[in-house]
Amino acid sequence: MPKAYWVVCYRSVKNPDALAAYAQLAAPAVQAAGGRYLARGTPAKTYEGGLDQRTVVVEFDSLDAALVVHGSPGYQAALRALGDGADRDVRIVEGAA
Repeated sequence: MPKAYWVVCYRSVKNPDALAAYAQLAAPAVQAAGGRYLARGTPAKTYEGGLDQRTVVVEFDSLDAALVVHGSPGYQAALRALGDGADRDVRIVEGAA
């Protein structure tokens, strides 16, 4: 079964305190579902129209696990804490088999 990945790009952070509150709640919820943070930070280099945005990549053992955690009570609490504190692009991508 292929793994799955959350790819999260932060277009802007409007409220750093809300982002910090989100992170404190999101990390345990993601890790409880088997998620592993592979990358967090700004790009070392961008190419081909890439944007210099904070990016987070999280690996899950399956697409189902990646989808389930997003709807979990713990992660939903993290999203409420974030509110409109950041403008993000969140994608869930299935890995190549």
